[in-house]
Amino acid sequence: EVQPVESGGGSVQSGGSLRLSCLASGYVFSGNYMAWFRQAPGKEREGIAAIYVGRGGDTTYADSVKGRFTATQDKAKKTIYLQMNSLKPEDTAMYYCAAGLLEPNIVSPSAYLYWGQGTQVPVSS
Repeated sequence: EVQPVESGGGSVQSGGSLRLSCLASGYVFSGNYMAWFRQAPGKEREGIAAIYVGRGGDTTYADSVKGRFTATQDKAKKTIYLQMNSLKPEDTAMYYCAAGLLEPNIVSPSAYLYWGQGTQVPVSS
């Protein structure tokens, strides 16, 4: 059974950094896309970063996080990471990891089959 598991969330002050991890146990960790999404209270789930887990490790970022967030992979650990720098209060959200791409739009919530339970990131001003 594929079950992404996120970790690394927690409270942080504006301007601070956090690194989220997502362990994709049971997943074929090669030649697939995985992604990071977030959902703030009262808002729709937003795709913020996608990474090709394989050779090249191509990444795509939402404009809202470009230049501040970086997605990376560790194939041996079946884990992807999201390094988040220069955090802002508007980054406050539940952050989710997704795997199992179903359609080409790699930052769409409907594009992924497997989801983690999420990890909370509150950013205080």
